[in-house]
Amino acid sequence: MENTEFVISGLLVAVAGLVLLAGWLKVPYPVMLVVGGLGLGFVPGVPEVELAPELVLLAFLPPLLYSAAFFSSLRDLRANLRPISFLSIGLVLATTFGVAAVAHEVIEGMPWSVAIVLGAIVSPTDPVAATAIARRVGIPRRIVAVIEGEALINDATALVAYRFALAAVATGAFSLWEAGLQFLLSAVGGVALGLAVGWVVAAVRRRLDDPPVEITISLFTPYAAYLPAEQLGLSGVLAAVTVGIYLGWRAPELITPSTRIQAYSLWEILVFLLNSVLFVLVGLQLPAVLDGLSGEAVLGLVGDGLLVAAAVIVIRMLWVFVFTYMPRFISKGLRERDPLPPWQWTVLVGWNGMRGAVSLAAALAVPLAIAERDVIIFLVFSVILCTLVLQGLTLPPLVRALGVEDDGSEEQEEVRARLETAEAAIARIDELSDEDWVNDDTAERMRGLYDYRRRRFAARREGPDGDGVKLEARSATYQRLRGEILAAERGALVALRGRGHISDEVMRRVERDLDLEESRLEGPSRTTSTVAVARPHAKMIEDARAVLQRGPAES
Repeated sequence: MENTEFVISGLLVAVAGLVLLAGWLKVPYPVMLVVGGLGLGFVPGVPEVELAPELVLLAFLPPLLYSAAFFSSLRDLRANLRPISFLSIGLVLATTFGVAAVAHEVIEGMPWSVAIVLGAIVSPTDPVAATAIARRVGIPRRIVAVIEGEALINDATALVAYRFALAAVATGAFSLWEAGLQFLLSAVGGVALGLAVGWVVAAVRRRLDDPPVEITISLFTPYAAYLPAEQLGLSGVLAAVTVGIYLGWRAPELITPSTRIQAYSLWEILVFLLNSVLFVLVGLQLPAVLDGLSGEAVLGLVGDGLLVAAAVIVIRMLWVFVFTYMPRFISKGLRERDPLPPWQWTVLVGWNGMRGAVSLAAALAVPLAIAERDVIIFLVFSVILCTLVLQGLTLPPLVRALGVEDDGSEEQEEVRARLETAEAAIARIDELSDEDWVNDDTAERMRGLYDYRRRRFAARREGPDGDGVKLEARSATYQRLRGEILAAERGALVALRGRGHISDEVMRRVERDLDLEESRLEGPSRTTSTVAVARPHAKMIEDARAVLQRGPAES
């Protein structure tokens, strides 16, 4: 790749600009990135981008899989194991062979082995696009859990099938029984290796309290599972997913608060950048892909791409309806344990079939030696574009048309968690109140704080009433007041730095504490730091003192 520095800086600027534009247009950012990347690829003067295929999966896949697994819910995966299994294993295989059959029939000269490679690439859904849109439009918790669980596990099934299909292309031979046995051994071995790596990493991190070192370990953990598994012929995908789920479940006992704040922020940015860069990179590579297709009927390939995308959507809709209702009609016990969901829910699960980063990475990783590589990349991009634009943009109006609303279960769980943690705090204060080192007035202030919090969340759990409204209104005024005080503190801090009384390092250290305090406020403060900074320094200090003298804080 020539002009590497220019390309990298240009990619970052493009990502920032496209995501900002997506926010202005109220369009899901994956849709804007894939369309924007396509447009950037045809801008005159933009350098041609070529990525080494063998590095694409290695660079992008392990951290994306690990992060998705780490932040997944093991409880939700267990509770929805049956529908997730039908989607992440059965539907992936059905899509792989269904798309392969369509591609083999409609694309002249495409052999079965290459068609299966294409089918495996487009079979996994994208967790970022699907869940981001699903959560934004507010659909029931179980639908989101099923979609997230499917997107997490179907990557493993699809990429194992992808690897076997590539081997069939290279050798010209394929045995279903042999592939099935290798799939089973690869899956079991990948899970076992992931658990082993997770146990070792957990043992090391339990003994550490150094955020930079711990974050560094978290960054290479997915590679520590993925690379050995691939070298041993096991599923590196399942190894990375397994270590992510294992460490995510044990994170509360392994990660200190300061490390957690820094690490979670870093991973959020890293995953966003990896997904964004992948979308834009494919757009930048499309001109070269189209040059390689110069001898092909490009307009015909556009039609083929639409047919393949239609096959992906239709196969999913049929599969979801059949395997949602057929098992319940067959099994009375299943109907009693898990009644039929509303048909509107089934429609939403079927329509949440957007393709994205994993399919992009797998398409770019197709070896250059495969003659149909450019055709595969073009068709995969067509599928991603169609599913993201068609399904991604129509999902919000579809949710409104079906009348599906968030069931509020997650909010109720949060209320319960906050209520019970407040009760645990009060119980602990009562236990410690007789200790010599506990001051009576300090204990009383803290008891009052948590008692107010307990009453507030108890009222919220019981439903809206007069007391609940008053408590919420009082909490809102407290948050606004606390925001004003924090703004005054920041203004004083900047003024001290401006007059040379403190160094920039001291300012940042104190500023971090103020930021952490403000992050605890449930709602946005109604003050503006810029305005606070402009106020006279002495006046801000007087205001802060006056506020603090009015009584104990309550939240």
